[in-house]
Amino acid sequence: MNSRLKASPHQIAAFTHAARERSFSKAAVALNVTQPAITQHVSKLEEMIGARLFIRRRSGLELTRAAKELFEISDRIHVLEQLLTERMRDYSELDSGQLSIVANAPCPAMGLISEFKRLYPGVHIDFSLGVWSDTMAQVKEREIDIGIITEPDDVDGMFKLEIDRTRYIALVPRDHAFAKRKSISTKELVRESLILPERGSLTRRVFEERMEELELAPASVTTVSSFPLSKEAVLHGVGIAVILEGAYSPSSRLKSVPIRDWNRTFRTYIVCPSDKKELRLVRSFLELSSVHSR
Repeated sequence: MNSRLKASPHQIAAFTHAARERSFSKAAVALNVTQPAITQHVSKLEEMIGARLFIRRRSGLELTRAAKELFEISDRIHVLEQLLTERMRDYSELDSGQLSIVANAPCPAMGLISEFKRLYPGVHIDFSLGVWSDTMAQVKEREIDIGIITEPDDVDGMFKLEIDRTRYIALVPRDHAFAKRKSISTKELVRESLILPERGSLTRRVFEERMEELELAPASVTTVSSFPLSKEAVLHGVGIAVILEGAYSPSSRLKSVPIRDWNRTFRTYIVCPSDKKELRLVRSFLELSSVHSR
């Protein structure tokens, strides 16, 4: 490209503001420079393209044909620059505020929160963990900004973003006989002492539906109130937990074993009221989550 035909950002800005304002003096005010500076930039631009851009009238500047064609393009650039500046300002201002998040499992929620806090350490996060029915109720009642929920209900006025797909597995100690197996059957599973979350959880509902389908009943069940407690119970030898594979952090002392006749894939979503998704904190969390789900 001929460098003589490459306009500087200052020349383009001077021209664009003069064309919009129909005035050199108003353009100077908008750009916080002197009027002679605007005139000089426009003159150099006219010299470069070999065409007149403005005709001075009593009512203000009149755009020539060349100016109209250039302005149609330069104004689009200016609008994009404005949008970029506003978005950058939004991000740079993410050093305060509060975001409430609820999830029905620790993962992938904690990983996303950790990354969000790394990027925006000044934002306060109010995070709570609950069974599926409680987290879904909080979303429906608009008590929180964001829910991270596996297989949420479809709710009018609710935005959903899929971020993960997972399946149920048996979580066993490393020294358990199942730890050496590639998979186990449901019949083998129910002979063990099982650890299940309380009623109202997605896991308990899925497990009981599967038992009814197969006409089976577990030999022994210990009920705990959360996924983290399921993991702790397995570590302490209480039994084997039925758990979503992506819902816990890996441990060198535990092994996940697929249940081969449980083939269904479960999807985890970020959900929020549709009218909240453009709030700067919510929008930033959604954008971060979208990137990590690819």
